[in-house]
Amino acid sequence: MNPNGIIWSAAVWLIPLVIAIVFHEVAHGLAARALGDRTAERLNRLSFNPLRHVDPVGTVILPLMLAIAKAPVFGWAKPVPVDTRALPDPRRAMMLVALAGPAMNLALALVGAVLLGLFAQTIETAPEGGAAAFIASNLVNFLLINVFLAVFNLIPLPPFDGGHVVAGLLPEPLAQKWDGLARFGFPLLIILLLVLPALIPSANIVQRLVAPPAQALTNVYLAIATAIGG
Repeated sequence: MNPNGIIWSAAVWLIPLVIAIVFHEVAHGLAARALGDRTAERLNRLSFNPLRHVDPVGTVILPLMLAIAKAPVFGWAKPVPVDTRALPDPRRAMMLVALAGPAMNLALALVGAVLLGLFAQTIETAPEGGAAAFIASNLVNFLLINVFLAVFNLIPLPPFDGGHVVAGLLPEPLAQKWDGLARFGFPLLIILLLVLPALIPSANIVQRLVAPPAQALTNVYLAIATAIGG
């Protein structure tokens, strides 16, 4: 397989991305169930089958286009449903449910770092375009994507997980107004990530808010991989 080809580029980004976002969503559902809401379980959304979570645009089309364009790859899945009425102290519980997704991504990034360390010698001697090189590219991207998704989802705005955390910290009247912004989630996402940076480069939210902590965390995970690999 040509490591510079479109199929290679798409595969080494799409495979780890799908795994990362599926585990992210399942983590939300598992946290909600642990706190008393079994909605996701009843709807079979605690499954790790990607088909139950795939959003055609956010999980496949957009990441594929970004991978082909060699742009930063991100995406999303169908949100796991949560019935706050079944949760004790719903506002505080939703903070924990929201944080479960990024926490899962950070745990997966650690798994990726450990695997990179364990297979470091095999990766170093892997022929270009071979199976080992393909797995190595997936592991590196798996680490990068999970770190990015964890930090990205902690942006303190609806519809991100960080927005739910902010809502839980605000006084209830303000929190209701804050949550009302969620219905503008997709347009807000496009404006923040694509339109605003194109018009005002200095307002690039990814470069200014997401990239620095993501890079710092990535360096920590790579140091772990290096320590394991010797």
